[in-house]
Amino acid sequence: MTDHQAGDQSHERREYFRIDDTVALSFQAIPPGMLQKRLERQDKGLESEFTLMSNLAVISQEMSGVLRKIEGISPDIAHYLKSLDQKIDLLGKAFLTWTNEMADQPASAVNLSAGGMAFNAPEATEPGSLLELKILLPYFTGLILYAEVVACEKLISAEDGRILFQTRVNFRHLRECDRDVLIKHVIQRQSEYLRKQREERER
Repeated sequence: MTDHQAGDQSHERREYFRIDDTVALSFQAIPPGMLQKRLERQDKGLESEFTLMSNLAVISQEMSGVLRKIEGISPDIAHYLKSLDQKIDLLGKAFLTWTNEMADQPASAVNLSAGGMAFNAPEATEPGSLLELKILLPYFTGLILYAEVVACEKLISAEDGRILFQTRVNFRHLRECDRDVLIKHVIQRQSEYLRKQREERER
């Protein structure tokens, strides 16, 4: 097996790690004929207000290799650039706090991976339907994702007896940058969970 093949398999394993999480979530069904227009808007950056922080995270990731080289040559310049990055990050979070309608929305329990997710919805959605999902991860990292409903099952809430519909979706047309953000988030959440488990055992 080549290093490239091993890397691809490792990437695929990370993509299908699943975690239980809580995120701000909204979604709407879209007609199949509208999908291409939505994807074109996304590619042109016309959804940049909501996805500002995730776009900044991708840029920071792309800059990390160059920044490490600069750090080896001039630590002071590298420190200055990191400080600028932090200031831009703070400005982005402040902007989204003012403009984002989802910032104050209650978090929803989800089961999430880089390949899809499951969540409870108040209404049923037909399998095969296309959904546009808006997901707000911690630190105001917003993602707009497109998904196909693969299953929708009726259930009764254990908390208040409401009828809900457990909806499972697979992401479609997922941009590589969005996939990377999801993978990073899932791995971070999984590491936090494992650390808490270890700490509880050591008590």
